[in-house]
Amino acid sequence: MPTQQQLVTVAFLCQLLSNLYQPIQVFRYDQGFKTIYVQAGVNDEIALVIDEDGSWEFVL
Repeated sequence: MPTQQQLVTVAFLCQLLSNLYQPIQVFRYDQGFKTIYVQAGVNDEIALVIDEDGSWEFVL
């Protein structure tokens, strides 16, 4: 299950993407790595990973 920090961060980031009119294409919790992956953008050009502690980073 996602941590409370991950849930707060993913809600913030999804709201930010929505405010910038970027469609969210993929939203997935990986039980093995315990991370949340979000892929967004018209051409899927935005990819984010949110760690257990709520920190996040862009991935290529």
